[in-house]
Formats: sequence, C-alpha cells, structure tokens
Amino acid sequence: MDVVVNPERREWEALMRRAVFDDQVIAGRVERIVDQVRIEGDDALRRLSAEIDGVMLDTLMVSELEIQEAAEQVSDELKKALALAAENIRKFHTAELPAVVDVETMPGVRCVQKAIPIRRVGLYIPGGSAPLFSTVLMLAIPAQVVGCGETILCTPPNKQGGVAPEILYAASLCGIKRIFKVGGAQAVAAMAYGTHTIPRVDKIFGPGNRYVTKAKQMVSTSQVAIDMPAGPSEVMVLADESARAEFVAADLLSQAEHGPDSQVLLVTNSRAFADRVNHYLEEQLAQLPRREIARRALGNGRMVVMDDRTEMIAFANEYAAEHLIISLTDPWEAAAQITAAGSIFIGNYSPESAGDYASGTNHTLPTSGWAKAFSGVNIDSFVRKVTIQELSPAGLQSLGDTIRTMARAEGLDAHKKAVEVRLNTMKND
Repeated sequence: MDVVVNPERREWEALMRRAVFDDQVIAGRVERIVDQVRIEGDDALRRLSAEIDGVMLDTLMVSELEIQEAAEQVSDELKKALALAAENIRKFHTAELPAVVDVETMPGVRCVQKAIPIRRVGLYIPGGSAPLFSTVLMLAIPAQVVGCGETILCTPPNKQGGVAPEILYAASLCGIKRIFKVGGAQAVAAMAYGTHTIPRVDKIFGPGNRYVTKAKQMVSTSQVAIDMPAGPSEVMVLADESARAEFVAADLLSQAEHGPDSQVLLVTNSRAFADRVNHYLEEQLAQLPRREIARRALGNGRMVVMDDRTEMIAFANEYAAEHLIISLTDPWEAAAQITAAGSIFIGNYSPESAGDYASGTNHTLPTSGWAKAFSGVNIDSFVRKVTIQELSPAGLQSLGDTIRTMARAEGLDAHKKAVEVRLNTMKND
C-alpha cells in the first residue's frame, strides 16, 4: 500500500476519497427491473431468475423440507458457533431496548413516548461466493427482540435452485419461516411492492451489490423505508508503536477480502510501523484464498503517517469509517474523541471480525462517510417511537395562553380557537 507522510489539510480530501462509480447504466437497468416486478409480480421474478441467476424456479418459497435438509448439512461446529454468536447478539440488543418516557412537563400536562415494533420487515441476504449467514443473525435477532410482527427473508438461488444451507439454518435459528429464493434488485422490488408470493414489507434491511443498493435507494423515495444508505465496506486503523504490525495487517486484509471496491486505511505516527505492516500484508496475502480480491482492494487503500495524535483523530473523524480500530496508547482516551464512526474496536485484541460475527454488536453499519449522520442498525431501527399527550382541564388552563399566543403569531387562527372553545366551555360549565 502507498504511504503518505504528514499530508497537509488540503490533501486530506483526496486521501479520504472512496471508490466512485458511474451508476447511470446500473440505474437504468434497476429501474426496468423494479418496474417489471411492480407490474408483473411473480412472473417477472421467475423470468429474471432465469435471466440473471441462470435457474428456472418452480416455486419461489423455500420449503420446510429444504430447511430441514439444510440443517443436516451444517456442521455441529458451525451450529455451536452460531448459537453462541446468537446468544451474544440477543444479549446486547436486549440491553438496547428503550424505556418508556412518561413525564409531566407541567401540572396537568402528561407526555409519553413509547416504542412500537415495525409490523413487517424484509431482510436481504447476499449469496454468491461468500453467503453472509452472519447477517441473518444481525438483522433477524433484533427484529425478534423487539417483537416485529413478521420477518421475511430474500436471498439469491444458486445454479441448482437451492440456497446456501448456512443461510437457511441461521434463518431457522432466528425463527424466520418465510424465505424466498429471490436475489438482486428484483428481491428489493418484490419486498417493496409485494407479489402474489412475497408480501409487501414496511422496511427493508440488508447489504448487497450496487444493483441492490440502487434498488433500495429507488424504492425508499416513495414506497418503503430502508435501513440506511450503503456502499462498499471499509476499515480504518489508528495505530502507534504500541500496536502489533502483524495484527494490523490481518485487520486490513480481513476487510479487503470482502471485495475489490472495499477500502482499507492505516493512520499511524510511525513510518517504520507502516513499513512493517506492508511487510506483513505481503506475507499474509499469499496465504489467502481470496488474495486476488484483497490485492485489488489494497490497491485502493493507503497508509497515512501523521506525527500529531490530535491530527490522526481529526483525520479519523473527517473520514467517518464504517469500522474504526484504535490500537493506540490509551485507546479509550482516543475513542472518547471520536465523533464519527460506525463501530469502534479498542486495543490490540479486538479485531473487526469480532464485531462482524459474535461479540454482540451489530455489523450492519453506515459506509461512505454516512457515519457522520447515521447510526448502525440497532434496536431503534426496528421500532417507531410514538408520542402521546394528555392535558387535564387544569393543564389546558395553565398552557392555554402560551398556545394561543404562539398560534396567533403564526397566523393559524383555527389552532388558537381549538384552545379557546375548550376554555370557554370550561368557564360556562
């Protein structure tokens, strides 16, 4: 990876630049797919499956028999790992459950806020060369914890018309009963508009390629809510000489292997440390089955050397990484100064892969700098918060003049009269 030493502030923007793609062709293709599914429903889904996935499906829904057979194909070792990961994820997300807010703002004026689970959520789980069964846990468990009415799942079929057994087993572990063999933009459209087979949902969650991302953006403008904007995955490591270069190299590679458009950055106060990380990158890269994918991602990454720790932290806040690993002396002190990151990993023994799989926090996180404005998926993602208020006669009398004054100043006379008619009635009773 290229090393840049003490860049000036005016150079930061270029160093932070993510991969940029011209999505005009993709946008046109996705728009056609979405329209076909909206108009033709299941017929379009079957046709698109044959065209895109290379398989003609008799039925779109995964059968109970397929789910049972999948469980037999998953090793006991993986089942045990999934059970432990699920337990930690459930424990953390249960702790996130919001308390009811119930406050008397002034005598006779009671204000309440409560969380109501989203009625029906749809999960998109990518298949392909690396089926993301871990994402099933990350999305289905919080939906289960808050009590969403129904959770459905869409995932692409393979060439034989099946689904990765690990995905089916993870879904079953989380109590998901309706799983559909539909991938790509067409899956997003099906969940947004509904078809004869696939129900319309209220919110769509899950990562995907550029087609999936574009489809989510399109349907979110008018049809359905989505979890967050998404782009290629990314990690930034803040490190000094207290870090282990071989650990940092492994962390960079664990992100780089996601895809050639993933971005990895190291920010350190030592050129010698950066050089050692580069050495370990080459050494470890040779051992990876997905080394060509990772190598391409490293080509888009960079190492930045900054003498000043304050500047390192400022650079991290400006970049707003999806994953931020802090391997510095006094890492918690540094973490307290971070204002923009999807998820933070503290110290030499907290690899990003822990959060990806099993520590308990959610791995569905904002990318592309969206961490400045968006949180990662959490319990709040699966609920709506509704406020309730009740005014007693005495409460309305106390607050009435304030309401009338403000309504009059805004020129909304009916608002003022809605108070006055009650106050006048109270006088006459």
